[in-house]
Amino acid sequence: MDNKSSQVLPVIVIAQFLCTSLWFAGNAVLPDLVKNFELSEKALGHITSAVQFGFISGTLLYAALTIADRFSPSAVFFTSSILAAFSNLGITLMGPDLNSLLLLRFLTGFFLAGIYPVGMKIAADHFDTGLGKALGFLVGALVAGTAFPHLLKSFTAELPWKTVLFFTSASSVLGGLLMFLLVPNGPYRKKNQALNFNSSLNIFKNGPFRSAALGYFGHMWELYAFWAFVPVMLSTYKHMHPHENINVPLLTFFIIALGGIACVISGYLSQRYGAAKTASAALFLSGCCCVLSPLAFYLPFIFFVAFLIFWGLVVIADSPMFSTLVAQNAPVQVKGTALTLVTCIGFSITIISIELLNYLSGNMNTQFMYLILGAGPLFGLLYMFMSKQRAGQG
Repeated sequence: MDNKSSQVLPVIVIAQFLCTSLWFAGNAVLPDLVKNFELSEKALGHITSAVQFGFISGTLLYAALTIADRFSPSAVFFTSSILAAFSNLGITLMGPDLNSLLLLRFLTGFFLAGIYPVGMKIAADHFDTGLGKALGFLVGALVAGTAFPHLLKSFTAELPWKTVLFFTSASSVLGGLLMFLLVPNGPYRKKNQALNFNSSLNIFKNGPFRSAALGYFGHMWELYAFWAFVPVMLSTYKHMHPHENINVPLLTFFIIALGGIACVISGYLSQRYGAAKTASAALFLSGCCCVLSPLAFYLPFIFFVAFLIFWGLVVIADSPMFSTLVAQNAPVQVKGTALTLVTCIGFSITIISIELLNYLSGNMNTQFMYLILGAGPLFGLLYMFMSKQRAGQG
């Protein structure tokens, strides 16, 4: 890592944190949205899925047009941050219309496609050795940004709910400006002049790349469903133990945000043990949390919160490792497209798991429904193990 790269990393991390605060802004003010937009209690899953579906649509378009490889990534990041901020802010200007609400959350997710994967592309352009550690900081910023609206909500409970949306939109604009003004194109960037739609699909013919991607897909089955339903888990526990006084927004923030520390730690661990081993260990531990989740609701409160914090740490710790493996095994000319496409597919999977939990929440005992999340880590670990066996035989 040269001096210039080490100087831009804090800027990239801060910009990523500020812009990704838009992601769960709708979730943080959900009780207010339910009241003002006359929504059902199942609105959480639909609002989260609208953002995810928008993100998927955006990443498909960004990948198909190879935008992050044909244009300056910092400029793409900046433009996307402005458009995402205005989409988020639009909720404060409209009447109580559910369709408009879902459309604006969709558009916010659409333009986040130019922020999260493009931020990883920018980091990959600046770092060759030490990419795992750099992406550990970057995904940590995503985690903190995702949790940030819940913290805002806990501190602004007496203020209008629109305050959270104003603040997160302003944060996105500031993050985009920082990236555009202070982060030049990286030394490892290789511009792709051609518009080649086949390049997005051909990368999956590479065995190591495919292994990293499928491990990531198993991880994503669990991750966003867990994040989206942390408030539901806390509310379920509160219902089962009515004597406990639980600040759901504040605890949700800490459970999600502390995962950012795990990303940084996994980045350092990857330098000693390798990205694949670090990712596999985290995936195994988060799968164990899925299996043990029904029992956790019967624990004393302090142990229940500790369990969720541990789950929040291990559920995200493998994310920068999988992104590192994807970036390292993708052709340099389409590295940005590869990261965007894999992220797109991964987020498509999150919609299925989120909506499945949304359905199960009304049709089974709530504390048992998180067992289904264990299917993701199991799939990811099995495929990575089989890929390693095939590589050893080869």
